Amino acid sequence: MILCFDIGGTSIKYGLAHDPGNELVFAARFETPTEAKRLRGPGIEQKLLSLIGELRGQYAVEGVAISTAGMVDAQTGAIVYANENIPEYTGRNLKTAVERAFGLPCAVENDVNAAALGEYAYGAGRGCGSMLCLTVGTGIGGAVVLDGKIWHGSANSAGEIGYMLVNGKPFQDQAATSALVSRVRKRIGEELDGRQIFDRAKAGDTVCADAIGAMCDVLAQGVANCLCVLDPGMVVLGGGIMAQRSYLRPLLMERLQRHANPYILAHTTLAFAELGNDAGMAGAYYLLKH
Repeated sequence: MILCFDIGGTSIKYGLAHDPGNELVFAARFETPTEAKRLRGPGIEQKLLSLIGELRGQYAVEGVAISTAGMVDAQTGAIVYANENIPEYTGRNLKTAVERAFGLPCAVENDVNAAALGEYAYGAGRGCGSMLCLTVGTGIGGAVVLDGKIWHGSANSAGEIGYMLVNGKPFQDQAATSALVSRVRKRIGEELDGRQIFDRAKAGDTVCADAIGAMCDVLAQGVANCLCVLDPGMVVLGGGIMAQRSYLRPLLMERLQRHANPYILAHTTLAFAELGNDAGMAGAYYLLKH
């Protein structure tokens, strides 16, 4: 069994997994608050070690696989950059800490990269040679899988497409779920979440429907730009809002046909993430096993 972790600013999800028949199966799952502001980076590292120690006494743990917020040097396991959501996380080395404490092999990867690997190995991207994965939430994260490996880039920041400019503004400022919520609030003066906006749009609310359409248009422009550079076999869209796939697919395809090079688009499959909250742990598991 591999002990898998997904460390975010709000919670730490973890579980014991194996992959009989190339299907990832969790024998046990757990979740605990990260307490990032209180514990800070050093305290989170100690919390991780404590959790491993507890479970190692109950299960036959063969290794530890970690998906985490922050930019990660996947070779060394060091957190090379983390924002204020997890103070004092930059510079922590979870791989070294785990291996020294327990003598277990350990792999560490950025959460978006790990989610992309998880979808590639066990989800929507199975059998695909190259894949671009977008995670749409408060911001927009991206990851590129080439021949079964994450393309990290020279600064371990490849795939940070949320920062690229579309119409002269950062992509994520216009196409993330937070942008959709802001767009609706400015029009109607109400604070609705993504689910409520889609519910209203399906019920005939033209303001919400127009806001979703505007979001899809910018998303399509961003994806079209990425297709020109990467020419991936598949684009996988993840994040909570992408659970609305039946509503979003026709909108996105119509706009991709408008914005993307038709020859490239004809050789690219648009898919939606399948693994949900397990994607990060699944990708970390795959990374450790391979």
